[in-house]
Amino acid sequence: MFRTIGIETDGRGVARLTLQRPERHNALDGTMIAELAEAAERLGRDASVRVVVLAAEGPTFCAGGDLGWMREQMTADGTRRGEEARRLAGMLLALDTLPKPLVAEVQGPAYGGGVGLLSVCDVAVGVEDATFVLSETKLGLIPATIGPYVLARIGPAAARRVMLSSRRFTAGEALGMGLLARLVPRNRLHEAVEEEVKRFLACAPGAVADAKRLLWALGGGVDSAAVDTSVAALVARWETEEAQQGIAAFFERRAPPWAGPGPDDA
Repeated sequence: MFRTIGIETDGRGVARLTLQRPERHNALDGTMIAELAEAAERLGRDASVRVVVLAAEGPTFCAGGDLGWMREQMTADGTRRGEEARRLAGMLLALDTLPKPLVAEVQGPAYGGGVGLLSVCDVAVGVEDATFVLSETKLGLIPATIGPYVLARIGPAAARRVMLSSRRFTAGEALGMGLLARLVPRNRLHEAVEEEVKRFLACAPGAVADAKRLLWALGGGVDSAAVDTSVAALVARWETEEAQQGIAAFFERRAPPWAGPGPDDA
């Protein structure tokens, strides 16, 4: 029995994989990361499942890393931090290589790891007022583990714009970057996701799976070298004084020492 996610499959073979921590804005902690990885494995092996919809309860799609999980990383050693980073990378890889179409239903904001989740979906449909941010550099950290997946999805130019400055960006910008495939009014979200699902259901499931594997093999996927590089970079960044200062300032609700006046997020 899962504690942080739910899975419901209808008679057509459409599985709805739902993040179920609305009280924590569906933030990723160790339990949710492990459960998502397990869910991806189960759904991938289930011959009755033809399409997976990734959705979330509450107003937020995913707020990134859970605060309690981040506190644990503050006191962990490099080995432990590397292990946790690899668990997150493994979960993203499991979803990225899921041999079924993965459609995201984005009903609200996605931050940090939430952007990583969208980056491994085949199609992401979002509401027009959704917002997104990769805020790691404001905390003295870097979007390392999710970085290879985000880069593969939106490309280097867009990644530089949003990863380096940690600025909030709109659903319209996310559409232009390719993070989202469609933008719809809130009252049409379920309908629009269903339209995408039906397109996949009209195709031969084995052919879809083989096409997805081929695209991944031809350069659409993240290889082990990229994962190793991202994990090493994150572990090294956690050891810096900036990271310790930034995380401490975040939890103490004060500005970090490098923060100065600047334009509001747009």
